Amino acid sequence: MSQRMQQGQPMIVMSEDSQRVKDKDAQDYNISAARAVAESVRSTLGPKGMDKMLVDSMGSVTITNDGVTILQEMDIDNPTAEMIIEVAETQEDEAGDGTTTAVAIAGELLKNAEDLIEQDIHPTAIIKGFHMASEQAREEIDDIAQDVDTDDEELLRSVAETSMTGKGTEVNKEYLAELIIDAVSQVTVENEDGDNVVDLEFLNIETQTGRSAGESDLLEGGIIDKDPVHDNMPTEATDADILLLNSPIEVEETDIDTEVSVTDPDQLQQFLDREEKQLKEKVEQIVDTGADVVFCQKGIDDLAQHYLAKEGILAVRRAKKSDLEFLSEVVGASVVTDLANASAEDLGHGDVTRDDEDELFYVEGEDAHGVTLLLAGSTDHVVDELERGVHDALDVVAQTVSDGRVLAGGGAIEVELASRLRDYADSVSGREQLAVEAFADSLELVPRVLAENAGLDSIDTLVDLRAAHDDGDVEAGLNVFTGDVEDTFEAGVVEPAHAKEQAVTSAAEAANLVLKIDDIISAGDLSTDKGGDEEGGAPGGGMGGMGGGMGGMM
Repeated sequence: MSQRMQQGQPMIVMSEDSQRVKDKDAQDYNISAARAVAESVRSTLGPKGMDKMLVDSMGSVTITNDGVTILQEMDIDNPTAEMIIEVAETQEDEAGDGTTTAVAIAGELLKNAEDLIEQDIHPTAIIKGFHMASEQAREEIDDIAQDVDTDDEELLRSVAETSMTGKGTEVNKEYLAELIIDAVSQVTVENEDGDNVVDLEFLNIETQTGRSAGESDLLEGGIIDKDPVHDNMPTEATDADILLLNSPIEVEETDIDTEVSVTDPDQLQQFLDREEKQLKEKVEQIVDTGADVVFCQKGIDDLAQHYLAKEGILAVRRAKKSDLEFLSEVVGASVVTDLANASAEDLGHGDVTRDDEDELFYVEGEDAHGVTLLLAGSTDHVVDELERGVHDALDVVAQTVSDGRVLAGGGAIEVELASRLRDYADSVSGREQLAVEAFADSLELVPRVLAENAGLDSIDTLVDLRAAHDDGDVEAGLNVFTGDVEDTFEAGVVEPAHAKEQAVTSAAEAANLVLKIDDIISAGDLSTDKGGDEEGGAPGGGMGGMGGGMGGMM
């Protein structure tokens, strides 16, 4: 609503239900929300990180220490908090791992920015300083990173094992690392420029429960978790012609509702005969293509099943669309949508074998570009966490193979970056210098939290790490298992440089986005969940809305 402006009375241009938080209160509100998100995942960082149990509104349980999974599963309805969750999602999409690191650094940047704001340093100066520090950090990472031979399996194994350490994959990490390296090598091709291109689309992951992770396996081809549609069908086919069909082998239904009145039994028999003829024709069309095996995405009529079995054709129905698309790469087939136009050219070639114990079909092609990683675990929760850990490891190995740069882990890179950024800060004039120093302090959160989560003294650890780096040991990091400072690169704690660059950049940009806001205007409750509870109230005092906004999370 609006009112005519009277003498000495302000004009009201906002609705009565709206909320507004300005200046210092807005910054406090935003920084507190962002820090709450960051602190919720800090305890999961590193090999000794703890897990979170997340129970959704339907009662489904997820047990994980994967940063992005935790943040996506949590019931967060605060707009600022959701900006920080985007950091984790971007990190996951771009680098595959390092989500907890990125979010934790973003939270620490905002905490240190709050101290600078308390000293009357304008957010604009802090934003500029953070941006300068972020750009410098990327250059330093590139300088520190080691170029590696992407055929060096030992190094790739270290990268995979570092990613999996502390996750559900840790018990069998050596064996799983071998499978991951083999899988990535099979979907890697060299482009015209001589660079490696890893296409993880051609890598499928299937899971099984009731077994140990040590029984996981890598298959050159695909897996179809289905049974043959008829008992009299063959269950295996060697050097088979394979038809992938996205069309039902059923009687065609009319597009409009029709009602047929049958007056004598002969008419009914005619209808049945016509349906039988239609199904026979469809099966004959399949036989004419020369197919030995049919994987159908849609349904197969009972009578059609009988005819297919009679022809000695193995058929599977209701296969997943994603499985068909994957098999098209494995056996070199086209997915047929119109059976009438199918020909021998659409068929693929490969071997189909049956694992009766697990009730799976293994489909292998001659020059299969697609591979399947079959992950085993004792229970559903174990398998789910195993899959998340393997996904991250696959991504970081793929990044290493395509990017070819690695860094020492265990907090070594963060301490070295912090040291170099403090030197760089001396050359920065104005108040931005303090922001660059604050950025350097924020990076040291990583070794501090690694030590905390391992039950070590974080201050003593940081002092020892700084001393080692001051002596020129660039690769000095924390071994959380012994509590010692050592050369982590030599110890096999290796991280991809691209993931670290992305984490630093994402954290800095998210922190700057939050710091730039000086006014929050909400049409209603300061929450993105408009159906939430009423406890939020007006954040007139600066933090009133936090109760409701973060209520689903704390």
